[in-house]
Amino acid sequence: MVASGAAAFCPLPVFGMERSARRPNILLITADDMNWDSVGCFGARVPAITPNIDRLASEGLHFMHAHVTIAVCQPCRSVLMTGRYPHRNGAEGFEPIDTRVPTLQEQLHRAGYLNGILGKVSHLAPASKFPWDMVGTPEALGQGRGPQRYYEFSRTFFERAKTQRKPFFLMANSHDPHRPFHGSEQERSKWKTMPDDVATPSRVYKPEEVTVPGFLPDLPNVRREVAQYCSSVRRCDDTVGAVVAALRASGQYENTLIMFLSDHGMAFPFAKTNCYLNSTRTPWIAVWPGRIKAGTVDETHFISGIDFMPTALDAAGLPLPAGMDGFSFLPVLEGRSQPRRDKVFTEFHQTSGRRRFPMRCVQNARFGYIFNPWSDGERVFRNESQSGLTFKAMQAGAKTDAEIAARVKLFQYRVVEEFYHLKDDPDALRNLIGSPEYRGELKELRDALRERMKQTGDPVLEAFENRDDPAALAKFMVEQDARSKRKRKKK
Repeated sequence: MVASGAAAFCPLPVFGMERSARRPNILLITADDMNWDSVGCFGARVPAITPNIDRLASEGLHFMHAHVTIAVCQPCRSVLMTGRYPHRNGAEGFEPIDTRVPTLQEQLHRAGYLNGILGKVSHLAPASKFPWDMVGTPEALGQGRGPQRYYEFSRTFFERAKTQRKPFFLMANSHDPHRPFHGSEQERSKWKTMPDDVATPSRVYKPEEVTVPGFLPDLPNVRREVAQYCSSVRRCDDTVGAVVAALRASGQYENTLIMFLSDHGMAFPFAKTNCYLNSTRTPWIAVWPGRIKAGTVDETHFISGIDFMPTALDAAGLPLPAGMDGFSFLPVLEGRSQPRRDKVFTEFHQTSGRRRFPMRCVQNARFGYIFNPWSDGERVFRNESQSGLTFKAMQAGAKTDAEIAARVKLFQYRVVEEFYHLKDDPDALRNLIGSPEYRGELKELRDALRERMKQTGDPVLEAFENRDDPAALAKFMVEQDARSKRKRKKK
């Protein structure tokens, strides 16, 4: 689907060094498990936590309604590079995409771009679909946590592109602030002897210096782990600063479209690996000197991970392959209004352990609706967020605090439908699914989700239409579990 702004760019021939050199470079920087509001310019309440990211935002545009499509590392990146929902690109979890699906790297490679990736290399698979000219493995990048290593790899790559007179695409993936957090027991356990190349953040935070997110209880060990997370956020900011500094040093900053975002929310309960606001909302920043007005904030348009590939190709003046679910938001980058950007659809399929917990969600500026067909009062949700200090502290607190006990129960068992007034309740603490006051708004979102599932051939549609029938949902989950087993055997 081509956006209205596509006609403003005339595709250039893919042959001829002089012509292809005029195409913009594209730099995509990703954080790993960083909550949207952990960034200063997005409202972080920890002072000066992300000075480099904030500086980048001041030089371009940042979106207040940006989301990734799925809150899991590998499938999120597969969406970014295919422009398709996970149930349409084949990568619902930690698995390769369907080889018939076109990728951004293939399109750019054909157009003469130099393709590079730093970190999270295995999260784009199979390798045959991602023709990288330069690869920086996590081990070569200080376990993905070495800002200076990122600078060195980036600078070498940028200079190579300049020497070869080619436009470039670089995907620089920080492994921060993914667990293990800086200074945590998980970190010590993971590496036994700390590798010399794992950098110390430029600032390390103490528990009394941080703010606990509203969707978590403010318990001592929760606060302690949030402080460790914040230290890792700061090290991610150090990495962002290093990559951008390398770009400036190469002299190619002015002709580069830079985008920064996180692949999803923080690895804590009610964020990562779910469909809540704090699961998929991301701190998306776009900088393009001379094309994007500096210091601007978009508080109107919803953009999503499925829109990245069409936008990147549109910006490069390249044709868009058929079959993408997303569409270019280049008009928005240029300061224009764009229709059909008033809501976002997100989804979830399975955890890294390949356990199926299908979820579907639609959100607009005021409300959010989530459908959980797996919730039957018996199936227990398990994910990475339950490791470490926070969930254990919540379980301990639940023994004496009824409010915490209710949150623990909801996280583990969920309910089939959730409906939140996100403008008033962004932490999703009050489920309004049975409230007659918002019956119209609930119907509107249910109808929108149904239509999107029909458009994309979503296999969850049948379960959604039978959401009030426990037997139908149980049958659906038997089929889902069987599907996972078949995929495991095939692998």
